[in-house]
Amino acid sequence: MNDSLNVETPHAAVLAGKTAGDLMTPNPVSIEDTATVEEAIALLTDKGFSAAPVIDEAGHPVGVLSRTDILTHECERIRGGRQATASREDPCRVRDLMTPALFGVAPDTPAVAVVEEMVGRKVHQLFVVDADGVLVGVVTALDVLRQFAPGHR
Repeated sequence: MNDSLNVETPHAAVLAGKTAGDLMTPNPVSIEDTATVEEAIALLTDKGFSAAPVIDEAGHPVGVLSRTDILTHECERIRGGRQATASREDPCRVRDLMTPALFGVAPDTPAVAVVEEMVGRKVHQLFVVDADGVLVGVVTALDVLRQFAPGHR
């Protein structure tokens, strides 16, 4: 099986002429890097997300926080014998747990290139950032699959 989309395939034809901006869900829910772990857990749980982009105070993406990041932190805390995630005086922050890498594309990136990037990096989502580096959207595997749904076009 070929890992990339060939422009001659029917799948690529569905995506032809589309961009990351066409595929993306705009204004993704994000969490600030200064938020506490408890706030992050509440956000992920309430929204039913497995991960969320982390932004700085200017709205620039600085990483991703996943449930796995939180579970890893909690396992380390338990193994270390610490009673609480953090003290009230010095709570653990999202920036301390997040994965400090975020895979992003510009809104005008061709949809086929978005899919190739997702497959090549083995990720389920790519973040869309504008020319100023501000997070404006997210393209998930589900967003791509919607393009192939009957009646979507």
